[in-house]
Amino acid sequence: MQGNLRKMKAELGSPVQYQLPLTDQLVALNPLIGQSIKLVYTSNIACVHCNRSIKKSFNQGYCYPCFTSLAQCDMCIMKPETCHYDAGTCREPSWGEEFCFQPHYVYLANSSGVKVGITRQTQIPTRWIDQGAIQALPILKVQSRYISGLVEIVIAQHVSDKTSWQRMLKNLVETVDLKAKRDELLLVCESEIADIIKRFGDGAIEFLPNAEVVDISFPVENYPLKVKSFNFDKVPEVSGVLQGIKGQYLLFDTGVINIRKFSGYEVELIV
Repeated sequence: MQGNLRKMKAELGSPVQYQLPLTDQLVALNPLIGQSIKLVYTSNIACVHCNRSIKKSFNQGYCYPCFTSLAQCDMCIMKPETCHYDAGTCREPSWGEEFCFQPHYVYLANSSGVKVGITRQTQIPTRWIDQGAIQALPILKVQSRYISGLVEIVIAQHVSDKTSWQRMLKNLVETVDLKAKRDELLLVCESEIADIIKRFGDGAIEFLPNAEVVDISFPVENYPLKVKSFNFDKVPEVSGVLQGIKGQYLLFDTGVINIRKFSGYEVELIV
């Protein structure tokens, strides 16, 4: 099987069910766990947006023109608090209106420890799965991506907003009481969140006291004791026994590879 990679599709289950997109094919990955497989990079890359042939990709699969012109590649996607729509400088105002000016959720996730994050409703629970979280809890619903970024900054003063991918892949994480952590964080951030509500109005932020914790289990037979990461740009062939899948990583007995990082790369999959 051969085609251009996209980030793995994941469906919540016990465990998560994964599929690997190869252009127009979807390969079920869970049945391959325990088998020897090989991924061979053909040296061809296609932009994930415009599909043009490129020699180097940017921001997980884009050509340089798309990377510098698309709103979805702008810095404000990674840092929503830097949104510049109101300044009239949004790269694609219509895209921003569709994707950024819609309800977002502020959540707690337990991936390499408790972290705070934001996501659109349509990305629940995909966002949590992609981060390799074993638990997640939405804590606030907000009116826009910009507001969610402001809230995230406030909460991130007291808890991490990043995942240590090495710890996540080693499974060095224990379950925690996310509801208790939510209550603790909202209490310590109460005045700053109140200031945001005062700025944007009573409907800007909705508290979610009745939300339930989502538990996530991943299809992994063995977690690595030491993480060795493969890179197609340095070594075009990755092979070994597939021992599991977590986040957007394939875990081999020989090392791990972040599939999302190599979106657009053409590979041949050999089982």
